[in-house]
Amino acid sequence: MADHATPNLPSRSFAATIAFYERLEFSVVFQDADWLILHRGGLVLEFFPYPDLDPATSSFGCCLRLEDADAFHAECQAAGIPESTLGWPRIHRPRLEASGMRIGALIDPDGSLLRLVQNPE
Repeated sequence: MADHATPNLPSRSFAATIAFYERLEFSVVFQDADWLILHRGGLVLEFFPYPDLDPATSSFGCCLRLEDADAFHAECQAAGIPESTLGWPRIHRPRLEASGMRIGALIDPDGSLLRLVQNPE
């Protein structure tokens, strides 16, 4: 297996985290009382329990490097995640940034920021 990294994100409730990410076609690879691993294609997200987390003050985040950030954004919309500037969960449409990269965002129910980064062609 090639070198890779997986983000470790907080979860106030594993059941709620699973329910949210299953809407985006992630599936459970591993779960016990202290750890949760979700998988979708080449994406792996790992979660640890943080029941007292205040999503409004969360500074957790990661990047999802995607072949088609617009398609993932559309899947988020189809799953009922609102495109908004307030609250969570929510999504932001991918757009061209000053860096020359197309980047959007998904903020999950626990306030974690998942940047939706379009892979370069």
